[in-house]
Amino acid sequence: MPVAERDTLIHRGVEAARRGTNPTTVARVASGWVVAGDPQVVHGYCLLLPDPVVPDLNHLVDDARRRFLLDMTALGDVLLEVTGARRINYEILGNSEPALHAHLFPRYDSEPEALRRGPVWPYDWAAAPRLDRAALAGFLDAVVRGLAARGLTRAA
Repeated sequence: MPVAERDTLIHRGVEAARRGTNPTTVARVASGWVVAGDPQVVHGYCLLLPDPVVPDLNHLVDDARRRFLLDMTALGDVLLEVTGARRINYEILGNSEPALHAHLFPRYDSEPEALRRGPVWPYDWAAAPRLDRAALAGFLDAVVRGLAARGLTRAA
């Protein structure tokens, strides 16, 4: 794989998670890393990054593909429990960062009507709160406990 394709935010995020230096890391799971979204455009926004990194979902085969999708939906279950959201929007895009990663956006009845009915991309991301681990400590701990209760966490 050419160097340019390995130098994405996803690759750098996974490398930092492996080293223990990624400030967004929430937990290690079988398929990769759960990280908190920064900024928190909606409360509880998380991502699942595969480890090892692959270009897209179609590059995962058999058990690895199943594991990534199972971890993604289990994380969604945990986010529903922890946030009280109405639903979770799952997005796997890969257009601007050509490496597999899944965005999980809790969606709330309290969101403005014009924004609640569509994807989160129209939100003002620049105005969204930056990830503050201290302020979100209870939420992050609850996510880790929810994943652990399902037997999904792994040693980093």
